[in-house]
Amino acid sequence: MVGNVVSSRELIWQLFKRDFLAGSKQSALGLLWILITPLVGIVSWVVMNAVGVLHPGEVGVPYPIYVLCGTTIWGMFMGFYSSAAASLTSAGGLLAQARFSHEALVAQQLAQAVIAALANLALLAAVWAVGGLSVHWSALWFPVSLLPLVLLGTGIGLIVSVFAVVVHDITKAVTTLLGLLMFATPVIYASNVPHDWLQRVIWWNPLTYLVGGARDLLLEGRINHMSSYAGAVAFALGLFFMAWRLFFLSEQKVAERL
Repeated sequence: MVGNVVSSRELIWQLFKRDFLAGSKQSALGLLWILITPLVGIVSWVVMNAVGVLHPGEVGVPYPIYVLCGTTIWGMFMGFYSSAAASLTSAGGLLAQARFSHEALVAQQLAQAVIAALANLALLAAVWAVGGLSVHWSALWFPVSLLPLVLLGTGIGLIVSVFAVVVHDITKAVTTLLGLLMFATPVIYASNVPHDWLQRVIWWNPLTYLVGGARDLLLEGRINHMSSYAGAVAFALGLFFMAWRLFFLSEQKVAERL
């Protein structure tokens, strides 16, 4: 499966250039939308907190910084999920016209997600620099801590991409469920919520530890709840490799359906 990606690197590059440039054509702001979209979301949470609509609890740092970190990390997860989920359905015509490894489609979609993730990380770094915030040396591991979250999003997307060929509604259904799951993950509020049922959901949600672990590493220089974080990492890795194997085995049947 890795060999398929390596042997298709020229095709991946050509597809990436085509889709990346097409996204900025006939657009006044072009690639700036990569930064504008998350910024609008961050501003909305900050405003709701300022007017008293949102009560995030004790987050330990200024709320704009907390929500910027949380939404940036969550945005990466959703970005890689969306890219992987759209890898097959967005190229149905190409699959019908030529025979090639379908991993190439996933790789070129994920390459675009990488560009968006780097842009968001650059925005986060700029805010850190302008605000004069201190960073513990352990924060150097922050990019590494994002990898399990990226793999989990990609794995869910790969599974959705396979079944979406048969049932088109599954993409919308899973995307909606993940949108709801964000509110059961401490992205915009602290994890120590006073509601028992929500606390139980947060406790069993692996995204709690993947998002929270990466954010804690950046803000505090350490990962809280390390054992739970390790379990969430194992879950993410297991789901990713299972999804990739499913994607590989279903390649021929997907081509027939399309």
